[in-house]
Amino acid sequence: MGEFFNPEKGIWVWLSTLVDIVGLSIFWAVLCLPAVTIGPATAALYYTVVKCVRGRESGAFGYFFRSFLQNFKVGLLAGLIAIPLALLLFGGHFIVRWYGTHWGGWAYVLYVAYYFALTLPAGVLCWLFPLLGRFDYGVGGLFRTALQLTIAHLPSTVVVVLLTVQTAAFCIEEWWPVVFMPVIAALLASLFFEKIFQRHSPEPDPEGSEHREG
Repeated sequence: MGEFFNPEKGIWVWLSTLVDIVGLSIFWAVLCLPAVTIGPATAALYYTVVKCVRGRESGAFGYFFRSFLQNFKVGLLAGLIAIPLALLLFGGHFIVRWYGTHWGGWAYVLYVAYYFALTLPAGVLCWLFPLLGRFDYGVGGLFRTALQLTIAHLPSTVVVVLLTVQTAAFCIEEWWPVVFMPVIAALLASLFFEKIFQRHSPEPDPEGSEHREG
């Protein structure tokens, strides 16, 4: 019975992890509501998932809010660049898809080419905020390093892009996955990103980059 009531073992560990998953997902969703705060919220979510869900450290909510505040300025500025870019690119995707499916022929070829071309900018967007959560960057250095990693690790980038798109679609179609899918998606993405971060940390940038232990 002593083992059962031990808060560091057994069912209590799983319950604590479940609370972290649900709580972090909800906090992330709420902080993303202003849209422009998606950047620091996502950086904080990724950092906390690596630190607490993967690393089994306690105090997940404290880590999350400290990281959110620490990354707020750079994350906000990066988001103000990334959000219009994402809307432009994916808006163009819907337009090209409409012409491709209705006109066929070369219009469809253009649609397929545009679809594959989206991999690079979508990959940069997927790398941006995990990088910010794990390293200290200026805005220019953050985008530059995200582009370099997108190209250097294209297979991993493609997988994470597909994972992110499917997660977003799932959460848009149904509201209830929002209470757990953000953390699950960050956890799955970390399986690819953390191996790369550990193999070679991004090189120091003129604007400065510093590794954060996770």
